[in-house]
Amino acid sequence: MRITIVEDNKALANGIAHQLRDKGHAVNLLYDGHAALDFLQQEDSDIMILDINLPGVDGFNILKNLRKSGNMVPVLLLTARGEIQDRVKGLNVGADDYLVKPFDMEELEARLRALIRRKPEIDDAKQHFGNLVFDRTGRKLFCNDQELFLPRKELALFECFFDRQNQIVSKSQIADYIYGVGSDIDERAVESHVSRLRKKLVSFGVAIKVARGLGYMMHLQK
Repeated sequence: MRITIVEDNKALANGIAHQLRDKGHAVNLLYDGHAALDFLQQEDSDIMILDINLPGVDGFNILKNLRKSGNMVPVLLLTARGEIQDRVKGLNVGADDYLVKPFDMEELEARLRALIRRKPEIDDAKQHFGNLVFDRTGRKLFCNDQELFLPRKELALFECFFDRQNQIVSKSQIADYIYGVGSDIDERAVESHVSRLRKKLVSFGVAIKVARGLGYMMHLQK
């Protein structure tokens, strides 16, 4: 999943990002409200973790802007302990859930899984691609009920291609998806991930084609 975190406490934001990246998710980090608004006008996310108290533009106004623009990305609101009015206001302006600080990472991850299961466009968490079955919620890949064990980055890469089936995906798009927008990643790292994933998928009837100078495209072999 592509997860956007908007939190001005950098230690907390970086800690959450580290845990989520360790699970194979792509994470975009933003530390103030203005940067968040600019980012969200140009980039998509599967889910968003949004703090209320932000410099520049607060979480409530970011949420209002999102919903006014028709963006229905699931939003998990971070609130301070005891501020019940903030929680109620957040839910009223469009938040999908809230979590009170301080919190345990296991609870945060459980709430994120619950939110992604409730996304309207994902009617079935398990989706098919040829002989493969991709479980988005569990972040697992199967063939004939047997799990294919992929390293986290390769699973994130598969998800990136899966969401863009039969489309050319550039190296920069792949880097943004796996590491987060703006990450300073050498293109050779992307090439290595693609090469390893290609070798593992070919026996399952899935090919990753190189479009020189443009990127890559995943498709079913004929």
